Amino acid sequence: MGRNLEPQVKRSRRLGEALTEKAVKYLARRNFPPGVHGNTKRKPQLTGYGLQLQEKQKAKAVYGILEKQFANYVEKAMSKRGNSGNLLLQFLEMRLDNVFYRAGFAKTRRMGRQAVSHAHVTVNGRKVDVPSFQVRANDVIGVREKSKKSSLYATLSESLQKIEAPSWLSINSKELTIKVLGAPKPEEIPANFDVTKIVEFYSR
Repeated sequence: MGRNLEPQVKRSRRLGEALTEKAVKYLARRNFPPGVHGNTKRKPQLTGYGLQLQEKQKAKAVYGILEKQFANYVEKAMSKRGNSGNLLLQFLEMRLDNVFYRAGFAKTRRMGRQAVSHAHVTVNGRKVDVPSFQVRANDVIGVREKSKKSSLYATLSESLQKIEAPSWLSINSKELTIKVLGAPKPEEIPANFDVTKIVEFYSR
């Protein structure tokens, strides 16, 4: 699966949204697009299409997903009964790399993706190295036994005790496991993009 290798801070400035903790302080100082003409007093007024496109780009950047896979998530959400925007959020949140991040096992989604890709993660006792793997209710996600000895996870148990995980995840800091209690509710997902505009974009 391909990845967008554009620096996260640069992408945050282009989209006008902090995509990582590091980007927050940069946007506080330089809240304008990168490039020679980025620091202009007048910002272009976006059309309805432009706003929809911008929200789509934000969501893709937040979750580190390229267009083809993102479009598949939207198509899947729109094909099911229920609110398409809420279903899209659930599909994105229940990616394995995102759950690893949400539970505090990785500092960023990118690090969560790397942990999964490098075979540090298990689901129900089996190794899974696909970041987009969709977890389900009652799945138990863990760190592989041999990975627990690495410097990446040696102090994780202690740091997890200071983290408040989402209510739809149950963390065992001693065993280094995450149990999925169910799908997250829309109000439990801190999204900094408008899913309604995203659905509208793909409904054209």
